[in-house]
Amino acid sequence: MKFLVIYKKMFAFVIVALFSHHVIISQEILYPFSKNKKYGYLNIKGKVIIPAEFDSAEPFYEELAMVKQAGKFGFIDVKGKFVIAAQYDQKTDGYFSEGLACVKKGAKYYYIDKTGKIVIEPNCEHAYKFSDGLARLQIGLKFGYIDTKGKIVIKPEFDGAWDYKEGLARVKKEGKWGFIDKKGLIIISFKFDETFEFSEGLANVRIGNQKTGKWGYIDKAGQPIIACEFDKVFAFSNGMACVRVGNYKTGKYGYIDKAGKIIINPIYTGAFPFKEGLACVSVSPITLGSLKDTKWQYIDKKGKIVIYKNSDFPVEFNNGLAFVSYDGIISYIDKTGKIVWSDSL
Repeated sequence: MKFLVIYKKMFAFVIVALFSHHVIISQEILYPFSKNKKYGYLNIKGKVIIPAEFDSAEPFYEELAMVKQAGKFGFIDVKGKFVIAAQYDQKTDGYFSEGLACVKKGAKYYYIDKTGKIVIEPNCEHAYKFSDGLARLQIGLKFGYIDTKGKIVIKPEFDGAWDYKEGLARVKKEGKWGFIDKKGLIIISFKFDETFEFSEGLANVRIGNQKTGKWGYIDKAGQPIIACEFDKVFAFSNGMACVRVGNYKTGKYGYIDKAGKIIINPIYTGAFPFKEGLACVSVSPITLGSLKDTKWQYIDKKGKIVIYKNSDFPVEFNNGLAFVSYDGIISYIDKTGKIVWSDSL
């Protein structure tokens, strides 16, 4: 998808992904920000709560955030105090999930609790976060799942695997994707050429190859709910899903409901899912099959532009704020488009 390619190129702005997350503690929301190449946290009013003194800053999850200091990663609390010293070499998934965090020292992965105690020492090539009580591991060239005690509960037999979501995980065998439950039972057979996780009860799936295949949606019984007739589709969010009509070079993006009805016509050259009632879209021209000098605005669920000012990159709203760039100046805006914090201040 061309606008996702654009997004990847913008990972010179790697902090974009970080700034779309938050933590809620006693009704206080903290957002990462950057100042003079250092990172800290501010609240929804733009007030600095934790000074910018870290080399990088991840979102808060379960009251702790991973930060980088002197080349190592550790975890701080909402007061900015290290509760787990900066000692890890790689951030991996970068946050706590279900009380555990996956960290790495040298070539070895560990799962730690919130005191920093090692709880699981998996013997694997790669480890991932816990979701629905299970975490996926890559062991050799295959993927399986462990429980929170470190026991392998689904043996590593899959060529590809992703985290559990809504009780199911998508896995790959012999070039095809299907879904398993938390016991490893095949719930939806291996018949799709590509799939994504379930969201709001539906999963987007593709039949056919990447260039000419068609996309649609299935339910948790594997039954087709929206026929595979779109050139590209994305997960449902806020009751709507972004779809592309036309090929990846010239196609346009719009939005459908769960009956497959087009609610917002495909007029955008780039579009992202709805979050908190707004979606980031672009009508920037396509040149030689890709977007050039892309600018992004926000629409509501009727397709009305509600924030006209053009951001240099796309990002979703989270808990009332979005992290944007106006002519290279990094800012947080609220859902009216008002700037509540800016790097120029």
